[in-house]
Amino acid sequence: MGKKALEQNLEKEAIKLLVLELSQMDGATFFSKLNDQIPEEQKAVFDKAINLYLNEHLPVQHIIGYTYFYGYKMKVSDKVLIPRPETEELVSYVMQTYDDVFGSQVVKIVDVGTGSGAIAIALAKEEPKFEVVATDISSEALDVAKENAALNGVHIEFLEGNMLDPLIERGLKFDILVSNPPYIPDNEYVEDIVKNNEPNIALFGGLDGMHFYDVILSNASKVLKSKNIILFEHSYSKKKEMEHLARKYFPKANVEVIKDLNRKDRFTIIINQ
Repeated sequence: MGKKALEQNLEKEAIKLLVLELSQMDGATFFSKLNDQIPEEQKAVFDKAINLYLNEHLPVQHIIGYTYFYGYKMKVSDKVLIPRPETEELVSYVMQTYDDVFGSQVVKIVDVGTGSGAIAIALAKEEPKFEVVATDISSEALDVAKENAALNGVHIEFLEGNMLDPLIERGLKFDILVSNPPYIPDNEYVEDIVKNNEPNIALFGGLDGMHFYDVILSNASKVLKSKNIILFEHSYSKKKEMEHLARKYFPKANVEVIKDLNRKDRFTIIINQ
């Protein structure tokens, strides 16, 4: 099965994750039972799930109905982008930069284009001094995000609308703005398992992938207090474009592009003091 997964450009580790989650065992327990007989009932469940992954090309997270983000369980569906591991790093940089700029103050933070709600929920769980608001243009995505907030026991105000529009309409002001908007260029190749199972509205960001960064930054001053932090995740190939946009709209800001754990330029932090 591992060979077939590789031939189809699928993740070999995904089947291991699938079997572990369906068996409801941790890795050590599962591997200690490798020589045990699998009950026929459980084998049928495994076979069905693996078939959905290998032959129907459904993401593992959709088959089991959830994923984990920053250690928190999050429901996912084809209505939201499946949270990626590198986005966990974005949450860490929000926490770190908050400490550096605001100390232990209570702050208002907004997650723009929240999708499953993963970023907003992780921040609300990690820091009780964050008053969190999240926006998304998709009502279906917000339904998933609200479920996840309830699942994780956090209070977040969810607002439906395009990017900053619902914030501007309500005259809201924030100390921190964080966003992982759609950033794949419209004509860029995307693997079928992603393109066919995750909402295109959450994937594609215009001809050059920079559309939503421009939309957010050109209007950010309308929703931010004078002292603020803006943090983005973006394509590793857009460092220069991100720096240009940041300095275009915030010429006096401290702008830093940071590499992810794979040493790729992945995050931009803009600090206005």
